[in-house]
Amino acid sequence: MSNAVEFERHDAEAVNSAKTRQPLYAARKKIFPKRANGSFRNFKWLIMIVTLGIYYLTPWIRWDRGPYAPDQAVLVDIANRRFYFFFIEIWPQEFFLVAGLLVMAGLGLFLVTSTVGRAWCGYTCPQTVWVDLFLVVERFIEGDRNARIKLDQGPWTARKLALRTAKHATWVAIAVATGGAWIFYFADARTLLFDFATGQAPAIAYITVAILTATTYVFGGLMREQVCTYMCPWPRIQAAMLDEHSLTVTYNDWRGEPRTRGAKRSAAQGLEAGDCVDCNACVVVCPMGIDIREGQQLECITCALCIDACDSVMDKLGRERGLISYTTLGDYNHNMGLATGNGAHEIKPSLVRKEGGGFIDRIAHFRLSSLVRPRTFLYFGGWALIGMMLLYALVTRDNLEVNVLADRNPQYVVLSDGAVRNGYTVKLLNKVPEHRVVTVRMNGLEGGGMSVVGMDIPEARSFSVELEPDRLRTLKIYVRQPRDLVEGRVQNFDFIVEDTTNVDTATYKATFEAPEISR
Repeated sequence: MSNAVEFERHDAEAVNSAKTRQPLYAARKKIFPKRANGSFRNFKWLIMIVTLGIYYLTPWIRWDRGPYAPDQAVLVDIANRRFYFFFIEIWPQEFFLVAGLLVMAGLGLFLVTSTVGRAWCGYTCPQTVWVDLFLVVERFIEGDRNARIKLDQGPWTARKLALRTAKHATWVAIAVATGGAWIFYFADARTLLFDFATGQAPAIAYITVAILTATTYVFGGLMREQVCTYMCPWPRIQAAMLDEHSLTVTYNDWRGEPRTRGAKRSAAQGLEAGDCVDCNACVVVCPMGIDIREGQQLECITCALCIDACDSVMDKLGRERGLISYTTLGDYNHNMGLATGNGAHEIKPSLVRKEGGGFIDRIAHFRLSSLVRPRTFLYFGGWALIGMMLLYALVTRDNLEVNVLADRNPQYVVLSDGAVRNGYTVKLLNKVPEHRVVTVRMNGLEGGGMSVVGMDIPEARSFSVELEPDRLRTLKIYVRQPRDLVEGRVQNFDFIVEDTTNVDTATYKATFEAPEISR
């Protein structure tokens, strides 16, 4: 071996490869990924800690909204039909804001995929994060790859039973915590925790925790890579998102081939040898069990652990890093042209070409061609446009709303004195968590007056009414106009609701209907 550097060769069989046609329904082959060390692995640790921290801790964050609103920062209050997110309160009729955020998330996923491949799958997808967490537990209890393989293939002993019981019990505990954290987003977390522990919580809470416990345990602990390969639609969709400028994890075979395990022997025999020493380090760390050297594959989630594994081997051999790297198809083809003598002039660097560089140094090698192109501009433009529209709608929305529904049966009533009366159901929406007194008045409809069912007030063109905090109040209002002032069958007028304290005003354009009246 060159430089007399010793390295470990791992015996590993890839679960799938681009050169092998797998049966449509294949039995699962157990994968025992070896722990990787390096910049990308450290980045995945950071992402796992941040995402799990956000998920488990968010329901416990408090946010003071006053005495008439919940103080939980993030709360989906289904009972009262509200969605609270820190200082933002979303009502049912404003659900378009949530829909807009979902569209932004979709476009953001398209943008990320077209730029850096399946980075979402490799780092932030919940399936990836929880599988990583379950693997941490598995390694801690059963040991790293070789120990787990030996334990799995060995006979059932008291030690094996104890280890497996401890592992699965810990997985179940994590799954219960996952389901438990989810229900805290839909009710006050502190109250629900006490009710849940004492058996006083609603049945739906226990059912939800049971379902999420089962799915987390099965998907994260038992199925793992099968969820990504067979259940998730994104691997099939991503092909339409990628082009020759998208960064993907790539084995640079223009540099690594032909593979050899004895560089000195090959040199002595006059044989050509690439940098790949066929150690299988890239295969044994892959959580999907694939061999990246066989080309791009549907199962690859671009977690880049194979890059860390290969770079560590290159360091031991005194060779340049980047045999496996983040690179684009365009750069790969360019370098292949140079390797085969087809006119390329300069090796184009990949994301990890800098030898010995840290993660930030590697990111610095990100090629602008992956960003500056029509597709990314289109995705980012759509994403930014929707974001600005949602922000505008959020900033300019009213805290006081009025909605009016005119009676249709009958449309009007002619009173004994000849006056014409119309009925309206008026809904006043107070969208702030405090009591308010508002004035409801008419604008237009000469000589008209209002009376309110259930309120002992004389007929007038305006009246005051109290609104409860963060609530909707419905009023039944009759509008009356003297016979001699009726002008035509249909007249327009406005219901105006004003809160002079908060300078909020809401207007609704209504119609007043009357019969044909002869003069």
